[in-house]
Amino acid sequence: MLTLTPEAKQAFITYHDTIETQLGEGGELRDVRDVASKTADNAARLAALLQWFEDPQGTIEREYFERASRIAAWHLNESRWFFGELALPSDLADAVRLDNWIVNYCRQKKVPMIPSRELRQYGPVRDKKRFNAALEDLTERGRLRDIREGKRRFIEVNPHLLETAL
Repeated sequence: MLTLTPEAKQAFITYHDTIETQLGEGGELRDVRDVASKTADNAARLAALLQWFEDPQGTIEREYFERASRIAAWHLNESRWFFGELALPSDLADAVRLDNWIVNYCRQKKVPMIPSRELRQYGPVRDKKRFNAALEDLTERGRLRDIREGKRRFIEVNPHLLETAL
């Protein structure tokens, strides 16, 4: 059994307390509470492994805990992304992905709309049924407007979403 040096223990407490403050209502880690609440302990375990490979008889130094906490924090951030995507129903996830893609496209190109054909070809939702369902959802939410000009169809982004970008 390896123990933490006083400096490593203080780093552990600081890391633990920082995570804990983000677990509550409105905190960045609220949605991954189960994972986040264990991350400080996991960082300590990882620090023990790092220390043990260097010196199996020694105590866990602060530098090993700091290295381990950076690794644990990276994994925690990945969990936020992964579980955030999984938490959404597939139809809503399609709408979110499509919305993000369209807004980013319009901001990069500095245009207020995109041809529907181009969106279907290059966008994140290509299945026709899912694509149309996502567009309908975003239209109902006031994020987009479906414009038809003869046989051509355009998707226009709500101008308020692009105000600072155009």
